Amino acid sequence: MAPTSDELLASLPETFRYSEALDHVTERQLRSLIGTGAIVALARGLYRKGDWIGDEDLIEIAAKAPRATLCLRSALARHALIDDIPAEIDVAIPRGSWTPETIAPVRWRHFNADTFELGRGELDIGGGRSIGLYSAERSIIDAFRMGHIDGADLAVEALKRWLRAGGQPSELLALARSFPRAQSALRATLEILL
Repeated sequence: MAPTSDELLASLPETFRYSEALDHVTERQLRSLIGTGAIVALARGLYRKGDWIGDEDLIEIAAKAPRATLCLRSALARHALIDDIPAEIDVAIPRGSWTPETIAPVRWRHFNADTFELGRGELDIGGGRSIGLYSAERSIIDAFRMGHIDGADLAVEALKRWLRAGGQPSELLALARSFPRAQSALRATLEILL
């Protein structure tokens, strides 16, 4: 007896690549599920179950760039250090990495490979996937060192909110030692605010 559509869907993860799907179903079964709308294409070769609800943009980015890390405005917004919702997703990848094409609106940032992992954690984005996310401290430091992109006001506002939420300046300054370009501006702003 042939498996039902529900049984086929149950064997698949929430989000998956074409090659991952073929580990669970045949190509013919996969095409049938796509034809009925039980499976939806997110991007070329990347799919999700029709009833899955999640951030499709982040799923696409994580699938196409495994070391992708939310940074700058996107990371500051995730940590509730700014009010705005960025129109584009700021994503860091190590300098020298290939920049993938995405449907999602992404501003790719190429960060120094020597400091890329500093302050980097993981954010569960559902569908069995995760994407990198810089810590609040690293995001503030990046806002100071890259003030020419979004303006110094963004960095100062994020720093104020972080301090009000109980952030420890000593932890921030310890991490800032690895980023000499941001350290002096950060120290001067802390002296004014504290």
